[in-house]
Amino acid sequence: MIDHEGRIKAAFDSGVFVLKLCGDVRLTLCATLDRQARQLAETPGLETLIIDLRDTTNVDSTALGFLAKVAMAVQGRVNERPTIIADNPDVRRMLDVMGFSRIFTLVETPIIETCALCELPEIPIDVEETRRRVLEAHRILIRLNEHNREEFQPLVEMLEAQEAASHEH
Repeated sequence: MIDHEGRIKAAFDSGVFVLKLCGDVRLTLCATLDRQARQLAETPGLETLIIDLRDTTNVDSTALGFLAKVAMAVQGRVNERPTIIADNPDVRRMLDVMGFSRIFTLVETPIIETCALCELPEIPIDVEETRRRVLEAHRILIRLNEHNREEFQPLVEMLEAQEAASHEH
């Protein structure tokens, strides 16, 4: 039985970091993904990053933006591009359309069996923080390809306008 509420699990063993997303992964998990990106950027001994999406039913665009941020955080620190394991055709199609093949190696089956994963606690965030993270995620996605720029530019402009308005008050 698949649990539809999104969760993130992680493990680090022998230089391999595995991030497993489960269920419906949405913007509520962005703070958790963001912290993971920052921690990975500083993890000594990191050689390989694997993101496992086999138990994922959906990943929203904000969460995808933070997955891209995770990949960017380890660029130049790992030997090869981070790997995403995704066997769901809908998830694969979404990753392809979003330009993830530019920053990830996409595979359908795991290269290595993963070790025991620990669930990461969800980091709560307020409305203002959520808006900031949604904006950051979509700015990252816009840089990946033209499709994303066309798709998300209106959202980014709206969020930037909201941000500017909130600073005026």
